Amino acid sequence: MIYGFHYDQTPVGRLYIAADEYALKAVSFQDNPKYSGMAVETETPLIHQAYKQLCEFFNAKRKEFTLPLAPEGTDFQKRVWQTLGHIPYGETRSYKQIATEAGSPRGYRAVGLANNRNPIAIIIPCHRVIGCNGSMTGYAGGLKIKEMLLKLEKENV
Repeated sequence: MIYGFHYDQTPVGRLYIAADEYALKAVSFQDNPKYSGMAVETETPLIHQAYKQLCEFFNAKRKEFTLPLAPEGTDFQKRVWQTLGHIPYGETRSYKQIATEAGSPRGYRAVGLANNRNPIAIIIPCHRVIGCNGSMTGYAGGLKIKEMLLKLEKENV
């Protein structure tokens, strides 16, 4: 069974968090259509813990998340998301660097698509991926939020 809950009180606005009994499935800036229609709207202990850790992150009291994650995607997407999890707090990587680290050196466009489909925003830190020239690129929460998250991390390294 999937459980979901909305949190309106975050520095990045409303977040939707979904989990099953064992792991987080989604953290998104809007309802996750994959889960919102089938999720029971309730705050489980895991969803509460995820919200608590996100609040600690926003308040610069947490640099790493310690939550069980179970993002659903292709094998390539999961490899990319796992690679994103290795980007240190306060640092960034280019799409090309992530592609190389994920074992597909020429797959930087595919990395962009995997980033776009990251179901667990912030916790799987796709906001830490930028263009190879240092430019800000798309982000599900919008570029303002991406810039805010990067600034928060840089100021608290």
